[in-house]
Amino acid sequence: MPQSLHGRIRIPGDKSISHRGIMLGSIARGMTELFGFLDGADCRSSIACFRQLGVDIIQDGDHIRILGGGLHGLQQPKEILNVGNSGTTARLMSGILAGQSFPSSLTGDASIQRRPMTRIIDPLHAMGARIRSRRDDGCAPLDIEPSALRGIDYLSPLASAQVKSSVLLAGLYAQGKTSVTEPAKSRDHSERMLRAFGADLIEDGLTVSISPNPDLTGQKIHVPGDISSAAYWIAAASIIPGSEIIIENVNINPTRDGILHIARAMGADIEEINPHTVSQEPVADLFVRSAELHGTRVDGPIIPRLIDEIPVIALMAACAEGETTIADAHELRVKESDRIESMVKNLSAMGVSVTGTDDGMVICGGASLRGADIVTCHDHRIAMTFAVASLLADGPVHLDDPDCVSVSYPGFYRSLQLLLGQ
Repeated sequence: MPQSLHGRIRIPGDKSISHRGIMLGSIARGMTELFGFLDGADCRSSIACFRQLGVDIIQDGDHIRILGGGLHGLQQPKEILNVGNSGTTARLMSGILAGQSFPSSLTGDASIQRRPMTRIIDPLHAMGARIRSRRDDGCAPLDIEPSALRGIDYLSPLASAQVKSSVLLAGLYAQGKTSVTEPAKSRDHSERMLRAFGADLIEDGLTVSISPNPDLTGQKIHVPGDISSAAYWIAAASIIPGSEIIIENVNINPTRDGILHIARAMGADIEEINPHTVSQEPVADLFVRSAELHGTRVDGPIIPRLIDEIPVIALMAACAEGETTIADAHELRVKESDRIESMVKNLSAMGVSVTGTDDGMVICGGASLRGADIVTCHDHRIAMTFAVASLLADGPVHLDDPDCVSVSYPGFYRSLQLLLGQ
């Protein structure tokens, strides 16, 4: 019988909000403070890049102070900007850089140099940006030259907060209004934060429009806990008998809460307590108890609301009774790793009957998990998913790169020990 989880934990700050706080604080006028900032590798990449752009950023743990010089206060970097492993930094910062009066270039690690950037290059080109893939393969390194941007009405072929945010940020520097329409609503942290900083932004269904040249002013931002980090404990407490935990201060933004809907559809016992609002974001504590789970179908418009949580949802499905089908999630193919392939191979190694598809997987639940050597592909979400799986395995589970969790959850293993009473 696996050891059950008990206790209260506070998860790290939301990664998406932490990135956006650095970026908007850097192009706002005056002081911006972030409290509860996620001090992970990806967000540190955003800090490093904007420091190279001449922004004074002081970090004291999870407290950040940014002295912004306004919309046109950035300076030409002396060297190429390195975003590390952060796709959010690369794509959102490209929108900002496209509107500057100086040239710039950005690159990242080997994973970033394989991830598709045409999704932001194409709409930025339509706005008049001079941005190109240095190797002409649609990936970083990217070179950006000064240009006069014009507002456009962009019909995005995919629901992506990174694409939407990149175009809206470029729209701050354009002539005329810029609009983005998505096929389904993606996470809306940029919209909430832009409005708080003083941008003229209008939402109409699946369309978001922004007017240029606002007077953005510094803000105090309290970053709530990241529901993507909470997902591992939601899963662990649900599938390990006798578990009962409280996860404090979780962002339950309706464009991010797909994990709660799917977990409940599978029979999970999750109660939201102490609901309140923190810096324009809805927050609650989550009380999670173990439950008998059953299979479900995960597809359609909910996918953008849980794309980062699909690996751990697949683990929940492996531990549930019946079959679970995950579809419409082709985006998993171009994350830090091919997460469909990674989940299929690693779950199979642990004895799960799982079949990969072009855009998801079919999982037959109810198998007993066995020990295995897990290939993480240096992907933080794969590593955390199989760290949770190890709690139920009947033999040792070895992760080839356990430390890659530092990208989004540096204290993950400490939280695990706390919940195990160790």
